[in-house]
Amino acid sequence: MGNKPTIAISHLGCEKNRIDTEHMLGLLANAGYSIDSNEELADYAIVNTCSFIQAAREESVRTLVELANAGKKVIVTGCMAQHFQEELLEELPEAVAVVGTGDYGKIVDVVGRVEAGERVTEISPEPTYIADETTPRYRTTTEGVAYLRVAEGCNYRCAFCIIPHLRGNQRSRSIESIVAEAEQLAAEGVRELILISQITTNYGTDIYGKPQLAELLKALGKVDIPWIRMHYAYPTGLTPEVIAAIRETPNVLPYLDLPLQHSHPEILRAMNRPWQGRVNDEIIDRIKTELPEAVMRTTFIVGFPGETEAHFQHLLEFVGRHEFDHVGVFTFSAEEGTPAFGLPNQLPQEVMDARRDALMQLQQPISLKKNAVSVGKVVDVLIEEENPQTGELVGRSARFAPEVDGLVYARGTARLGSIVPVTIADADVYDLYGSVAL
Repeated sequence: MGNKPTIAISHLGCEKNRIDTEHMLGLLANAGYSIDSNEELADYAIVNTCSFIQAAREESVRTLVELANAGKKVIVTGCMAQHFQEELLEELPEAVAVVGTGDYGKIVDVVGRVEAGERVTEISPEPTYIADETTPRYRTTTEGVAYLRVAEGCNYRCAFCIIPHLRGNQRSRSIESIVAEAEQLAAEGVRELILISQITTNYGTDIYGKPQLAELLKALGKVDIPWIRMHYAYPTGLTPEVIAAIRETPNVLPYLDLPLQHSHPEILRAMNRPWQGRVNDEIIDRIKTELPEAVMRTTFIVGFPGETEAHFQHLLEFVGRHEFDHVGVFTFSAEEGTPAFGLPNQLPQEVMDARRDALMQLQQPISLKKNAVSVGKVVDVLIEEENPQTGELVGRSARFAPEVDGLVYARGTARLGSIVPVTIADADVYDLYGSVAL
């Protein structure tokens, strides 16, 4: 290894950012750099930032300032680097490099240039890069779980969202490339694969001329991984073919993460999602009919500019009627560079907070009812950790995705990364409790 510096990476933001972090770790380790999880012991701190909303930027800035104050040489990567490239170098003298979302594959070259005394800006104006199965990767998830990116970027232009500006237009990987990486992950012992992109239901449109998610799911059905889960399934892309592929491919979980954002056609039109208002109810009803065991998670934005009390009541009625398994609620964040930033009728934060709380309050008994169905049943649970003090196992059933949904707490013994039957004895709004079934 010679005298190569030690590098620590601080990861912020979503699981798409996490995969970028994992590839940077893999590339640096392959090039002979020492990787340390403790920033204090490292020569360089790479901060893979998030810039999706104001709160995420504030967390990124806090992390950057803390590391700079600790005397670290900081390399800023990810969405905030793409968003505020020159400003970051001006405001943070300790930053020795900024690397954009389409340039993390050049991280080894960037570190080499910094070592040679250069202050590096490596940012493609229009990101086009996407890592594939040949790109080294060092996973940071628990041993039984891996995220698998099927595409990067987005062709939609929702009025509130800055992601296309930061990550570019959609670029899909081939089915062969994705299956090859899934096979590698299966060989590493991965038991759950989570397919991600900005809009997973649009997968393949750019390279095949039409969405190919159904074909991809069928191809992944041949891979020896028990659970395959999809995130970011836009409702309009849940065609009869995709629903049939979920139903007929045994290892594809009937778990649908539907980023609906709102229910009222007028708000959806203002969000530049007019197509969705026409089909929300129709598609959700079709899912319930054709995939009766489907688990549905969704997210909503409350307080979009112009949202009236009537619009919000429409959303409450919609959520009460459809009884989603899991719901996340965000208050609108006005992002500079998006069409929604300058819209009139922006709502006060206290109104948005009250609407968020009211929607979550409506959802809680629904979530409890959904969880309570498992009580008295034996469910398969992927064991992810063990509480060192109590010996209690912590994992997830197929109904729960990592980070965003609940957990299963189980007494008994099981190997980390294994899927075991657990008898569920109790449930609350978020979590399940039980014992490993002998």
